[in-house]
Amino acid sequence: MESFLMLQDNPLQTRDDLNQALVKICAAVKPYYSKGCARLRLGSSSAHYPSGIAEMEGFSRILWGIVPQLAGGYSSDLWDICLEGIRNGTDPQHEEYWGKIGNYDQRMVEMAAFGYALAMIPDKIWDPLTEKERHNLAAWLGQINHFETCDCNWHLFCTLVNMGLKKVGAPYSEERMNQSLDRIDSFYLSNGWYSDGQGRHCDYYTAFAIHFYSLLYAKIMGKEDPHRASLIKERAAVFAREFIYWFSENGAALPYGRSLTYRFAQAAFWGALEFAGASPYPSGIAKGILLRNLRWWFQKPIFSCNGILKVGYAYENQFMTESYNSPGSPYWALKSFLPLALDVEHPFWKSEELPLPPLENVHVQQEPHFVICRGHGNITAFTSGYSFHDDHTHTVPKYEKFAYSTAFGFSVPRGPYGVKQGAFDSTLALSDGQNLFRLKTENESCKIENGRILMRWKPWDDVEVETCLIPGTPWHIRIHRICTCRKLTGADGGFALPVENGGIDYDTPSERELNKGLLLSNSAAACGSICLHGKGRAESVWPLPDTNLLCQQTVIPTVKLDVEPGEHLYITAFYGEPAPYIWKENSIPCVKRENGSLNVYLGQKMLGSVPLKEQDK
Repeated sequence: MESFLMLQDNPLQTRDDLNQALVKICAAVKPYYSKGCARLRLGSSSAHYPSGIAEMEGFSRILWGIVPQLAGGYSSDLWDICLEGIRNGTDPQHEEYWGKIGNYDQRMVEMAAFGYALAMIPDKIWDPLTEKERHNLAAWLGQINHFETCDCNWHLFCTLVNMGLKKVGAPYSEERMNQSLDRIDSFYLSNGWYSDGQGRHCDYYTAFAIHFYSLLYAKIMGKEDPHRASLIKERAAVFAREFIYWFSENGAALPYGRSLTYRFAQAAFWGALEFAGASPYPSGIAKGILLRNLRWWFQKPIFSCNGILKVGYAYENQFMTESYNSPGSPYWALKSFLPLALDVEHPFWKSEELPLPPLENVHVQQEPHFVICRGHGNITAFTSGYSFHDDHTHTVPKYEKFAYSTAFGFSVPRGPYGVKQGAFDSTLALSDGQNLFRLKTENESCKIENGRILMRWKPWDDVEVETCLIPGTPWHIRIHRICTCRKLTGADGGFALPVENGGIDYDTPSERELNKGLLLSNSAAACGSICLHGKGRAESVWPLPDTNLLCQQTVIPTVKLDVEPGEHLYITAFYGEPAPYIWKENSIPCVKRENGSLNVYLGQKMLGSVPLKEQDK
């Protein structure tokens, strides 16, 4: 069903086009403000915080779009409502008061938008308030300086709040602002990458949180803090040359990690890069990446029939969400509207939209543990995963699969029983009985070496798996050596072939038998799996609906394994190519026994070699 917003008809070529898209998005939420205007109720699903805070979150996140809109000289039909909500939400005597906060409080996250507004549009948010209302707003925001934040990108919420308070001459904490910036600095790795906390993941939080907020600070506080501002911009410029590999020519960005329901926030970094004047590329490059990403998203059924941006990814989907996703959470996507704050004469708007610059077909990113392969309009990031595990929902499928693809996405489970509920694409799932499967949750060790990914992991204390991943497109190879004291069954899943996607029904996939393998294909793509060595058989697995982030219905070509106690070697190959693909019957990987080794070939090229042990023979 098409949303009444009809954003897919917006060419998104000019500054006014971008503003009109925001106008339509904001118009849809207008009926859902509370009587006192301080809350925005956009649905009935729940997050781990109370509904009142979730409604305050909805109110706050709309500001990420309206603030640059007003800063750029446009008007907003919502601003009078927002200003009234700010008056009432920060008034301790009002029934819609946003309340006193505590340690690790979700409202700290939402306070950042107000610091942003105070710094960007003081004439719109601060000047119209009375002295009492200014006191209320500053006092409510000032609470953030007295409580603990989560030890991750949250530190920058303190930075933005204090930056905004400083800019309007309200009480603020220079000490807390600097402490927060110093802590973020300790998360820096190399090549522009930050982890989202000490030793934690590198994901979109590096881009749409740490770099985004830091670049706002660099631009707004450049004169007061020139050394730090210069360092922020230098690192962002380096990061841009890495992050660009996550975007395809058609505008799609890599589905990977958590918080994907923020959708087109994926491209927010590029607007912030231009805003701060830190880009290493011509402005037309950033413009093209951001606008193509928005066009890609606006073709997806992500809005309800009444125009509300729903929780999910390429369609409305509660199964892939985190516990901190409320109905208003997706509106963090509006951070990508920052270019509205740029003057019409800014190079971002004066430049022609440019395609991606020449990029390597294979590119190693050590910080996020990626080997990225680009080809045929598809980006596939092969990854080792990490040596730790956190308690966010679906951390395993979001970080620990072998491959993530712009064409095939990835899948999350809908239940604990069997391969259909588990939707085990791009991963090895093992079961010791009762049809309950375990996956790689964290690594004992992992590294990228000579373009290959090596990992060792233990699904049980008495089961050890060594996996060598040989990246490539459209074929990639997995070599698993399994040492087990128990009998196991396994499912080594390939890419999930689209069957139904955003209301489009693709033709029923055809099946072609290969030697110990299977190829599935339809008008959308082709996916295949082959067992090159070991006792395995290729089968089609039809997972439950709404497991894949891109497509409501999929089918996964899978190599099924029966593993007896002992040590066993399995070599599997997986194919994935979006349409229009060209299937080459003579370009299928094979294994040859040569000089005491098993050598894996694709055509005449040897991809890898495995020394044979006695039990392998």
